Amino acid sequence: MKKDDLIDIIIEDIGSDGAGVGKADGFTLFVKDTIPGDRAKVKIMKMKKRYGYARLMELITPSPDRVQPPCPVARQCGGCQIQAMAYEKQLAFKENKVKNNLQRIGGLNPDSFEMEPISGMEQPFGYRNKAQFPIGRDKNGKIVAGFYAGRTHSIIANTNCSLGVPQNEQILKKVISWMETCHIEPYDETNGQGLLRHVLIRFGFTTKEIMVCLVINGRKLPKSRELSASLNEIPGMTSITANINMERTNVILGKDLILISGKPYIEDYIGDIKYQISPLSFFQVNPVQTRNLYGKALEYAGLTGNETVWDLYCGIGTISLFLARKAKKVYGVEIVPEAIADARNNAKINGIKNAEFYVGKAEEVLPEKYRTEGIKADVIVIDPPRKGCDEALLDTIVKMQPQRVVYVSCDSATLARDLKYMKERGYEVEKGEAVDMFPMTVHVETVVLLSHKKPDSVINVKVAFGEGEGKVPLDNIVKRAASYKPKERVTYKMIKEYIEAKYGFKVHTAYIAEVKRDLGLPMYDAPNAVEELKQPRKHPTAEKVQAIKDALKFFDVGINCDH
Repeated sequence: MKKDDLIDIIIEDIGSDGAGVGKADGFTLFVKDTIPGDRAKVKIMKMKKRYGYARLMELITPSPDRVQPPCPVARQCGGCQIQAMAYEKQLAFKENKVKNNLQRIGGLNPDSFEMEPISGMEQPFGYRNKAQFPIGRDKNGKIVAGFYAGRTHSIIANTNCSLGVPQNEQILKKVISWMETCHIEPYDETNGQGLLRHVLIRFGFTTKEIMVCLVINGRKLPKSRELSASLNEIPGMTSITANINMERTNVILGKDLILISGKPYIEDYIGDIKYQISPLSFFQVNPVQTRNLYGKALEYAGLTGNETVWDLYCGIGTISLFLARKAKKVYGVEIVPEAIADARNNAKINGIKNAEFYVGKAEEVLPEKYRTEGIKADVIVIDPPRKGCDEALLDTIVKMQPQRVVYVSCDSATLARDLKYMKERGYEVEKGEAVDMFPMTVHVETVVLLSHKKPDSVINVKVAFGEGEGKVPLDNIVKRAASYKPKERVTYKMIKEYIEAKYGFKVHTAYIAEVKRDLGLPMYDAPNAVEELKQPRKHPTAEKVQAIKDALKFFDVGINCDH
């Protein structure tokens, strides 16, 4: 096989980025816009040594799980990856993804803990309370709003996203009409010119309040009164702001806000907790599933009103305040000062006085508090970013020995890695549940309960050491102990599986061997790789080197890979 070849292939699985996975003569191909069960004619676009990428040319036999996407631009748009798959099959795929990562990366026996059925949605469309639409011009010079095509900054015109609320389209049409009437230019990434970059829209599912924030490449918004008058015709319009971002960057929002009309925030609820949400606030985009996720976290925390709880990576206090009603005291930690200000304000408006918040990195604040103040916790809740937890943080949690740890994760690969670390240090996974926060995409949230494993009883046994009848020879103790201690052999296959699950790409065995050679580690367990090293040296990218080092560190392959 070679580039541009047309081949017939059956799709068997889905990759981490949503592309279908199939094999032709044992060679793995990733094919966007396909799902398991599809038989397709594909064109090979890019070839690697052991895998390649192909483009869907024709569906020969559609999968029985294939459905017609309600969005007409689902294939071009980068927002949804699996809208063409029946929803019940999406749930099965995500559930298996979590289970496989926990088993393969975390080393968890599936029979040793309870994995509850995945929490799906009755209505898996129209669930997003937030949308960010880039603004630009199409090939004909017409102003358009939409979403970027996958892995590009080409705008796919779409004002009626099937995952968002209906008000989005009405708002965008008014904004575009205002731009055309008042001669407001959209931002052009190629030259840094033009004013309007993005339109950010938030909607309160409970309050029905609407926020519109225009991200601008300037210090002021001209003709803002005309825009304000038009947008305020929409029922529920509560906040209209402009966000200043004059940097040549892919980051959407700047730090400074201009209030155009109404309040600088909207309000909404999760359960009976009210939150004030500004354009810069982090707030879960799926309020229905957020309530389910946090409800499950609260259930796992097992609070009776007497517990001290630490909520790490607390954001604007969404989980903290959910827990505070049932706990004696809650402490939240978050690195973003604005988020902590929001958290404190949200505690105040809800009359919650038993929640206290700290600004800083969780991996620095908790160890410092433990070292200098000897803080204690009955329950610790962790909701880290995709990279998971820092080892210093996990080590401190182990030393604090809380009765329960509730781990909320947006990446089951790093979750599994961290669970393995905790399990090796005295914690057991009791139960877990996947929650489908993002239907039509490959992403899934997971919540897991860990409990500290303590002995149920103590048995005192007297042992006599030395020579003679009934005594244990001292010189045999070390040998016997070593013989009983199993040592897992770390294979190249294990390292490759870890990297693919966590980072979404594959690495060649020779690359792993090359990194191990650079680190002075033995390579005897991969004779083929050793043979390849006799050839001209391979040079993996910096990204793959870092991933390999991370895997070596995870499996404790004889070296500190931070250097």
